[in-house]
Amino acid sequence: MRRLDPAKIVAGLGLVLGWLGCQGPIARDAGPPALAIVGARVYPSPAGPPIADAVVIVTGAQITAVGPRSEIRVPPSATVLDGTGATLMAGFWNAHVHFIEEKFMSSATRPAAELAASVEAMLTRWGVVNAVDTGSPPDNTLALRRRIESGEIPGPRIRMMSGGFVPVGGSPFYLAPARLPEVADSQAAARAVERLLENPEIDGVKLFTGSWATQSSVVVMRTAVVRAAVEAAHRRGRLVFAHPSNSPGARAALEGGVDVLAHAFPAGPDWDRQLPRRMREANIAMTPTLKLFQWDLGRLGVPPAGIERTQRTAAAQVRAFAEDGGQLIFGTDVGYVTDYDPTDEYVLLERAGLSFAAILTMLTTAPASRFNAGAGAGRIVVGGPADLVAVTGDPAADIRALSRVRYTMRNGRVIYQQRP
Repeated sequence: MRRLDPAKIVAGLGLVLGWLGCQGPIARDAGPPALAIVGARVYPSPAGPPIADAVVIVTGAQITAVGPRSEIRVPPSATVLDGTGATLMAGFWNAHVHFIEEKFMSSATRPAAELAASVEAMLTRWGVVNAVDTGSPPDNTLALRRRIESGEIPGPRIRMMSGGFVPVGGSPFYLAPARLPEVADSQAAARAVERLLENPEIDGVKLFTGSWATQSSVVVMRTAVVRAAVEAAHRRGRLVFAHPSNSPGARAALEGGVDVLAHAFPAGPDWDRQLPRRMREANIAMTPTLKLFQWDLGRLGVPPAGIERTQRTAAAQVRAFAEDGGQLIFGTDVGYVTDYDPTDEYVLLERAGLSFAAILTMLTTAPASRFNAGAGAGRIVVGGPADLVAVTGDPAADIRALSRVRYTMRNGRVIYQQRP
């Protein structure tokens, strides 16, 4: 049995994927090469206790064994990765990202090395195996996705919520001079969604049910317009995200039947405390994006007292959502937010009252369920996909450890590895 130090492999061989055996010749009658991760603390799911000093065996793109070291036999031919001091979890989701920075433009033709470095810095460096793009230029995101899926660029799976439809006069001030498409009435909304979803590569729709038309005013989409857009999307089996901004925008999303709120909705002097319960009853999920509010308001020059008030309201909404049994999904708005590090998001979620298990659920099983990712997705189980993230330390003791990523694996292939 060969025991390999991953740091030495990266430094000495210069081939991140080599230790997986992905590149070496395989006898025609042999199965896929096996990789054994030995000695890590493993969380098979957010709901149960961890397995200490565990072994996880990956064969090809699947997990083929999980359990304590004392119970799992490591195949003699397996490549062994030392997991000492690491915590191993299912690969993370970030369900609110954007590919709108210049470094992502011209994704069809940009040099692969440049694009790979940008994807790593924003996503895979932080354990992301699945990303949901909520409003980037669709052709560009589709080009990026195709290059990732071809194997040319290491990266996460990308789902895309497109359209970015706004109410009349509701194009966001912070995107000016660019303007988003307006939908004036129910018929226009249905037609716009139907045209958009004629493209089978687009996974869903984004609506601005409450949109900051100016820095001090939110324009709310009429419920009938929201409902028409949602019904058109649901007829094609697609999801609908809503950007709510405030309680009226969130209420329009709820009554219009959307599937996911793209943010909490802390704007305004007060908020409707009945909404979390009603959203749970309607099976609406939410990506809180707590870090966004302090980052964006600070950038816009809002005084610290205003930022703190907004943060308190957003945290209260997250806490109420969790206490009412609503589904929370992790998302950070990176790409719009140019600080990619998710550590502050983890800390803010914890301060809002969420446990490590609840945050891990947001990162794994909740989005896997919401996006119908398939059997075993979001867990470390035999037969499930080998989508894994290893971090240094124990995030149950220090939530910041979720950001200390050693490596990220998608379908048994390492798409990020920490450098020495």
